[in-house]
Amino acid sequence: MKKIILFASGSGSNAEKIIRHCQEKKTMEVVRVYTNNPTAKVIDRANSLKVPVEVFNRENLNDGTIAEKLTQDAPDLIVLAGFLWKFPEAIVKLFPNKIINIHPALLPKYGGKGMYGMNVHQAVLDNKETETGITIHYVNEHYDEGGIIFQKSVSIEDCITADAIAEKIHVLEHQYFPEVIEKLLT
Repeated sequence: MKKIILFASGSGSNAEKIIRHCQEKKTMEVVRVYTNNPTAKVIDRANSLKVPVEVFNRENLNDGTIAEKLTQDAPDLIVLAGFLWKFPEAIVKLFPNKIINIHPALLPKYGGKGMYGMNVHQAVLDNKETETGITIHYVNEHYDEGGIIFQKSVSIEDCITADAIAEKIHVLEHQYFPEVIEKLLT
């Protein structure tokens, strides 16, 4: 059984989709969810699916505490699913090509510091793009610059708000993120 660790900061809809996918497939398992937000909805989602949750702060992430716990868990893959902090270079080096992230745009466009969630969708709308999409990529020491694993685009010509774009992106994330994780692990 392949072991997955999830990191999330918010509602956890992607985390829930990944956990449910793993529970159906029975060849991989989410063994823990880490969150930096003690009030994140991902905690309730993980608890309801019987996945242990670890809440941590920035000091724990940067002082080696989380790295040590990750080493003990020995994951086959670490998945950032709506995790908003930059991942420490020390952890990236401990798990080369074993940490992936999903980005709500077609990288390299709309990547970098501060480009997450609605910030991305608003920028896409403001620039009058006709399509956007998702990028699943490896995590390295720079924001959104790791090797691209998968991209899927969607037309947004009919979208007049950032919320409408976000809805289309969530559909892509929920459909493709669990599938790409499974392919990486098999």
